[in-house]
Amino acid sequence: MGRTYVFLILTVILVAIDWYVWQGLRVAIRHFSPVTQRWIGGGYWIFTAATLIAYLVMQFLPPDYFKSSTRTFVIAFIAVPYLSKLLAVLILLVDEVRRLLQWMMSFFFPSAAPVPQDPGEPAIPRSEFLAKTAMVAGAGLMGTFAYGIISGAHDYRIRRIRVPLANLPRAFHGIRIAQLSDIHSGSFFNKTAVKGGVEMLMKEKPDLAFFTGDLVNDRSTEVQDYISIFDKVKAPLGVHSVLGNHDYGDYVQWESRDAKIRNLQNLQKAHQLLGWNLMLDESRSIRVDGEEIGLIGIQNWGAGNFAKYGNLAKAHQRTDQYPVKILLSHDPSHWEAQVLPDYKDIDLALAGHTHGMQFGVEIGKLKWSPVQYRYKQWAGLYEENNQYLYVNRGFGYLGYPGRVGILPEITILELVKA
Repeated sequence: MGRTYVFLILTVILVAIDWYVWQGLRVAIRHFSPVTQRWIGGGYWIFTAATLIAYLVMQFLPPDYFKSSTRTFVIAFIAVPYLSKLLAVLILLVDEVRRLLQWMMSFFFPSAAPVPQDPGEPAIPRSEFLAKTAMVAGAGLMGTFAYGIISGAHDYRIRRIRVPLANLPRAFHGIRIAQLSDIHSGSFFNKTAVKGGVEMLMKEKPDLAFFTGDLVNDRSTEVQDYISIFDKVKAPLGVHSVLGNHDYGDYVQWESRDAKIRNLQNLQKAHQLLGWNLMLDESRSIRVDGEEIGLIGIQNWGAGNFAKYGNLAKAHQRTDQYPVKILLSHDPSHWEAQVLPDYKDIDLALAGHTHGMQFGVEIGKLKWSPVQYRYKQWAGLYEENNQYLYVNRGFGYLGYPGRVGILPEITILELVKA
């Protein structure tokens, strides 16, 4: 019964938003020809009806009715228009507040009562100006999100980073490491573009490759169609991987506990099929010309409410002999929570998880995304007391099937002796 009430309340809110925006749209187009007004109004309500129908379908069909990628698009088809309409509503409310204040003031100061607009005056009435501003802003936001799906989702960028390490063995000076993170194969809708991204990585000819978690959105089956693409990721010193928070199936209502366990087991087998060395709270040696560095890989560990499956103490055992240690840990919040205070000998940690929220601005030194208010380290290289963290912006996408400003990333890290 509670779920039904929530559904009804949300439906009423959505319809109210639609109606309120329509009132603003009518003001914005009132000087257009009657035919144009009818076309615009018809288009608005046809699109709105389609959005509401999609919302109803998502409510009444079981979660696994759609493929994961289809479900992602349906959710985006609902969410993007309403986010755009909410922006329009906020702007329209400015005029409502103005009218309310003017009405209240008129009781005390009759001269403050609104004066009818002179028909011969060329200035745009403030209500019409705000209505037009609201419609342009809403349409602009929706257009931006649409462009992010069409152009940004697979606009892969290679980011080259040099990391100076004081104790790096001579044989490892100049070694090139490729990092992928947050593939989220269940969201992909363009297999050709994904294949192109992998080809971009392989043209870099990395010596070593890492994957830092979230191969799927929820289910191991999501990666089946992409095994033949990602198994092309190769490196002479191996491809090493860890699990992310989405890989455990924690966000799905499974029919049984055994089903969830089997899903995780099948996901681990997928790493084997890819030829990736999955690390589950363990360490291993990376050797070049008789010299070695240590690689530590743990299961997901996130600060706050995220799952803490990883055991860094266990993985860190028997690593004292390595002059340099690299940690693969999906969630960057792990770095400040455990690594910096307790593991001063971990020279470099690699993470992902944030996606840069798939929305933001990166122009020169200007870097901003709403995700920075949740994660202090959210994209790029960070350094504290000669310990480094690199946060990959992610190869795929989740929820919103696109990217605006924060583009999908393939990282090439070059280790150099400081």
